Amino acid sequence: MIYELFYPLKFHYGWLRWLNVLRYIPFRTIMATITAMLLTFVLAPWFIRELRRKQIGQVVRAEGPETHKIKAGTPTMGGALILLSLLLPTVLWADLRNPFVLATTAVTAGYGVIGYLDDYLKIKRKSTGGLAGRYKLIGQVLIGGAAIAYTFVITDKIPSDWAAIKTRLSIPFVAFSKYPLDLPLWFYVPFAVFVVVATSNAVNLTDGLDGLAIGPVMINAGTYLILAYIAGATIANFSLATYLDIPKIASAGELSVYCGAVIGAGIGFLWYNTYPAQLFMGDVGALALGGGLGMLAVFTKNEILSVLLGGIFFVETLSVITQVTSYKLTGKRVFLMAPIHHHYEKKGWAEPKIIVRFWIISILLALVSLASMKLR
Repeated sequence: MIYELFYPLKFHYGWLRWLNVLRYIPFRTIMATITAMLLTFVLAPWFIRELRRKQIGQVVRAEGPETHKIKAGTPTMGGALILLSLLLPTVLWADLRNPFVLATTAVTAGYGVIGYLDDYLKIKRKSTGGLAGRYKLIGQVLIGGAAIAYTFVITDKIPSDWAAIKTRLSIPFVAFSKYPLDLPLWFYVPFAVFVVVATSNAVNLTDGLDGLAIGPVMINAGTYLILAYIAGATIANFSLATYLDIPKIASAGELSVYCGAVIGAGIGFLWYNTYPAQLFMGDVGALALGGGLGMLAVFTKNEILSVLLGGIFFVETLSVITQVTSYKLTGKRVFLMAPIHHHYEKKGWAEPKIIVRFWIISILLALVSLASMKLR
């Protein structure tokens, strides 16, 4: 909004030539990060007081680790604060004419609504059973499907470079131009929706310890920031994407602003969510942030790389699938408790140790993901 309103003024008023800085994505990304961070820091104390006043507190699983019993009643639904601090800076600093920004923010907001309903029902019923899983899944598929379909159907608003490669997959560590993997349209669209929905639910499963989910979310967002910027950056007629042989999508660079807002909102939230947490994210935040990361993977053509980059989310999900499958087939559990972070709690690991080690692994996976651009 700031870009659209103020940037054109430089052409009409000579003394406003300094507004030319708004043309640069790095500047607007930095400003979105700072804006999101400040919003969270300013609003969080009031937000926490209101949650306590209205008795909107965490409901703890009866079968969960004993150390979690003291967390009952801690203010939850902090994801609503994250969404406000994420979406407002994105609207302020991003180019809202960009279809990728519109679709990604729409999914983030839509998944936030689904998460809000889930959290609301948990609090109302004083139970960990919120919105039925099938209804959450239907909502996620419809919202994600509509956003992705938008980039396939509204052809007059979609950049030509994206249209040319929209059904192609980029294989990590493999040159994009030399080894194309082009999927049929009927297969790619459901696959892309699956990536978004799976990432959303994977982040939600990871959100079980203080700061455990928001750390890898910020690390993933920071990596996508770099990937998106490089995909769209052309410096002195030199295309970084062409040089690195990764998908070249000029309009994808604008997603860097969204990524910056995620990082800023995440840092502000972590100030209050770090162990011992004063505020929990809830499904309203986890589902929304996961959906946003899934959309970033699709629009930067890193659907396969997202498995490596989001390895923490993938392993958490795999641990749940493994646990449920093993118990149903054999009556035995593979882990002491799933998701896997609870397994380590049961083994006696301190919560901060689990959190920091998972963060370290996430940083390592991010570095390997970035290295894949050069190792082709």
